[in-house]
Amino acid sequence: MAQSHADARLEEAVGLAAAINLQVAHAEVIRLDKPRPATLLGMGVIERLRDTVQETHAVVVVVDSSLTPVQQRNLERELDCKVIDRTGLILEIFGARARTKEGRLQVQLAALNYQRSRLVRSWTHLERQRGGAGFMGGPGERQIELDRRMLDEQIVRLKKALQQVRRTRSLHRSARQRVPYPVIALVGYTNAGKSTLFNRLASAEVKAEDQLFATLDPTMRGIQLPSGLEAILSDTVGFITDLPTDLVAAFRATLEEVVAADVILHVRDVSHPETELHKQSVLQVLHDLGVTGEDAPDAKPLIEVFNKIDLLDQEQRESWQALADRGPGQVMVSAVTGEGTDFLQEIIEQRLREQDELLSLAIDLKDGATLAWCYEHGRVVSRHDDESKAHIRVSLDPANAARLKAYRA
Repeated sequence: MAQSHADARLEEAVGLAAAINLQVAHAEVIRLDKPRPATLLGMGVIERLRDTVQETHAVVVVVDSSLTPVQQRNLERELDCKVIDRTGLILEIFGARARTKEGRLQVQLAALNYQRSRLVRSWTHLERQRGGAGFMGGPGERQIELDRRMLDEQIVRLKKALQQVRRTRSLHRSARQRVPYPVIALVGYTNAGKSTLFNRLASAEVKAEDQLFATLDPTMRGIQLPSGLEAILSDTVGFITDLPTDLVAAFRATLEEVVAADVILHVRDVSHPETELHKQSVLQVLHDLGVTGEDAPDAKPLIEVFNKIDLLDQEQRESWQALADRGPGQVMVSAVTGEGTDFLQEIIEQRLREQDELLSLAIDLKDGATLAWCYEHGRVVSRHDDESKAHIRVSLDPANAARLKAYRA
């Protein structure tokens, strides 16, 4: 791992710890020539860390990597304090941040699956009680099996509850489609400024902090674009490098609005030194969801938003502006100052208009309400009237086209 990447990864880990109000007393990059199966780290490193733990009176050590249950147990024994790995840390953040019923259920499910894989840690004090002929477990083994069964039952209950929540969300989405509006989904690496941009575009007051994973639950607001076109803006959980796959799966429902979106805004913190790595992490998740890429079954228009330009110097701004000028799908903005957000809204509307349907209609001249609605919600391309009908060709976004078709059916 390159030094700059290692330093950025360490900075991110410190940010993750701060997200649950941990005070970081010591942080360092440890290079591993050969990971140890029993402890991950070599004994020399462990002895040095033990001294650091004692000097700083640390109560928890965070290892920004995946630890096996055995490695975690052995490190706790050697360091004489609590040890959590990257997955455990992210779970703690998810647990602290989730607010909706769906979010809390997702956290509980991911936590139970994580606990189940580490069940052996809880019952090491019973190992001495094991006996029998090898295939027959002693009391300790029976306790582990009992605990595993309890966890399995809880997991089944949570999965059923999540299915019910998802059905409810699906019904809400169906109701929205009956009175439909286009959906614009904000995605991006965690702390890229999505919630601040959401607040700017929607005039909302969603929690927006300089903190990793500040937003975990999907947040939606109605907005009106410059032409008067109404749309729904959706803020989503931020992505992160090497997010454990079981956590991605547990939070998949949080990303359902991305799959259902008409346009995706990929918000990037272009002031961050690892912005290109962050971009690839986000694009990989979007590709896995099937919404980007040439082979995507449900590809969506994507606008790349170069955010936090207020933090760039003049040379950096010129470099990013040159990149933005190369294609119509890249926009420079500052969600904090509002710079570029008017142009961003115009680009969003252009992308939505590209999906418009051109309808040829014959409307009774007495039906002034329908004629007025077409002018208000669409773009009338041509019109000629005869004695009783107005013959118009009107361009409408898919949502309003569906509404008009349903009304005239």
